[in-house]
Amino acid sequence: MRLIWQMLGAIAFYTTLPLPHHWPLEFAGIARWAPVVGVGLGLGLAGVDLSLTLVGLPLWPRSALVVACWLWFTGGLHLDGAMDLADGLAVPDRDRRLAVMADSRSGAFGVMAAVLIVMLKTTALASLAQGRWLALAGVAGWGRWGQLVAIATYPYLKPTGKGAFHKTTIRSGWAALPSGVLLLGLSGGASWADPALVGLGVRLVVGGGAIAVLTGVWIQRQLGGHTGDTYGAVVEWTEALLLCVCCLPG
Repeated sequence: MRLIWQMLGAIAFYTTLPLPHHWPLEFAGIARWAPVVGVGLGLGLAGVDLSLTLVGLPLWPRSALVVACWLWFTGGLHLDGAMDLADGLAVPDRDRRLAVMADSRSGAFGVMAAVLIVMLKTTALASLAQGRWLALAGVAGWGRWGQLVAIATYPYLKPTGKGAFHKTTIRSGWAALPSGVLLLGLSGGASWADPALVGLGVRLVVGGGAIAVLTGVWIQRQLGGHTGDTYGAVVEWTEALLLCVCCLPG
């Protein structure tokens, strides 16, 4: 029963889905469920995409609305972190970066990062005519898997913060193994059911694993560790870049 409340806690934390306030949600260790929540989020977005297709909306405005729903369903939680990271990295003095990231005001570099991420997601999704449901579920899952790897692998740079509680319960990279198997199974199962999706499935697995890990590595080298903001940045940049990889021919 604890696992159920933990999974529901992950849904409450990572999405804007309203859950009853009196439910005894469990938040310790919810990062383990983040990739699962991501897959569910992607499938929900695929449902939105299908609904817009049925009413005859063209590909470009449909893709833009799906990305808008993406932000709505997550409350901009991860995009806010990507913006804060961009503002921090714009400061040459490495010792001041965390202080800049903690500032609630968005700077020019944060705004540019948000525009770039939304633009990449929209244009990449609009370039996918087939397998959109798999791409949406896959990129949302791999983005959060990268976050889980970063939580398990790198030091947390602040004594407190919105992501600090994740680190207290997740200390080993083995925590990312079950959700990694799930994401492999998603691509493998879709490819088995529809051979036309084999190429997309391979790009998701290879690109997803590589981008998710390397994004966390790059951020760690810039800051010396991670924070709650950088966890969100890992999600956003992995999603955006992996969607671009999904557009590659083959």
